[in-house]
Amino acid sequence: MKQRTGEKREKRRESLTQTQFIAFGFFVLIMAGALLLTLPFASRDGRSMNFLGALFTATSASCVTGLVVADTWSQWSLFGQLVIITLIQIGGLGFITIGVYVSILLRRRIGLKERGLMQESTSALQIGGIVRLTKKIIVGTAIFEGTGALLLAIRFIPQYGFSRGIFYGIFHSVSAFCNAGFDLMGHYEPYNSLSAYYDDWLVNLVIMSLIIIGGIGFIVWDDISRNKLHVKKYLLQTKIVLLTTIFLVFGGGLAFYYLEKDLLMADMSVSGKILSSLFSSVTARTAGFNTIDTGALSDGSKLLTIILMFIGGSPGSTAGGVKTTTIVVLLLYVHASIQRTYGVNVFGRRLEEEAIKQASSVFTINLFLALSVSLIIMAVQPMSLSDTLFETFSAIGTAGMTTGITRDLVPLSRLLIILLMYCGRIGSMSFALAFTQSKRITRVQNPVERINVG
Repeated sequence: MKQRTGEKREKRRESLTQTQFIAFGFFVLIMAGALLLTLPFASRDGRSMNFLGALFTATSASCVTGLVVADTWSQWSLFGQLVIITLIQIGGLGFITIGVYVSILLRRRIGLKERGLMQESTSALQIGGIVRLTKKIIVGTAIFEGTGALLLAIRFIPQYGFSRGIFYGIFHSVSAFCNAGFDLMGHYEPYNSLSAYYDDWLVNLVIMSLIIIGGIGFIVWDDISRNKLHVKKYLLQTKIVLLTTIFLVFGGGLAFYYLEKDLLMADMSVSGKILSSLFSSVTARTAGFNTIDTGALSDGSKLLTIILMFIGGSPGSTAGGVKTTTIVVLLLYVHASIQRTYGVNVFGRRLEEEAIKQASSVFTINLFLALSVSLIIMAVQPMSLSDTLFETFSAIGTAGMTTGITRDLVPLSRLLIILLMYCGRIGSMSFALAFTQSKRITRVQNPVERINVG
């Protein structure tokens, strides 16, 4: 009887596509985290958090978003904080990556199925060398997070004592690298994030560096580590990611500076304005921290933040969003259409038609989900358009930034934000494919008929 049950489970597991397996794995991770967070000793006051609140927090942590319905320091005990940071680490790297690495340590054979799952999880361009990439991801993560924790501890230990300073360094380093945005600064003021360090060069530079390194993608890591400074040898994806990241960081920082220098940042020093502008540009692309009051931003800055949150990081990274490559592919396609050139060309290479189709699908699905949920939220409770759009685009982009309305959301709105965070982490396209990928593709095509477009 037990053997038959085991065989049934094995068949069920084999019937799942790679996309479905990853989506189901994240669902299990979220539910396990939610159940742990409902335990009385997970809360600071010893009273159980309601399940919806725990589910929201677990989803936000597992999907490395950062939206919270309760301040992390004020609500959660040390146990609860450890659960959250564990969910962030697993969600950021992906449970497939961690599982494959454990198998490597145990000297188990990594089969074709595991390699395929790993390729899907990390958005690797090919299945060859996937085991080597897995090792590099884990080792690189340990180095970057460890270095970040030590540097942050230099600031935190004198302020909070040795043990608490070390823990704060580790927590914020992992949260920043995984682009999660969870913080423990609620002892200053709930939902304060890193506002107390808006002009601190050490904290700002460390957090920004971790966010960027985690957000450029593991494929880019691997390419740079192999080719060092030989830029001509870089993959096309690496070139696009690096140039786009530089443009968004400094272009966004410059825009924030001119939008807020005489408003929200009027009383700051010049260095404070520069740091706050750059930090706002970096964190908007799915990190979720803030050093200035997000709710007090001007309408122009809110719109800029929404755009950056929607773009997000790069493929195969700890970041969310539609990804930098998606936006670049679409812009290049528009440029090629205007120039009436054959194919989409960049850096002496021509992009595949499939890349253009996928970029269009991801962009459209994410935009549709964010706008649809915004309409529903505004229909069920009185919310301003700017705040609602800010919240939904933050959720679908797993950015974690908010104008302060998260804790005011009614149960239905919270469930919709949970769905957006989940779709944003596994990928809206992947979420859709989880329901359709197993369908048989028909080769029969209908007759062609032209329509006018644009």
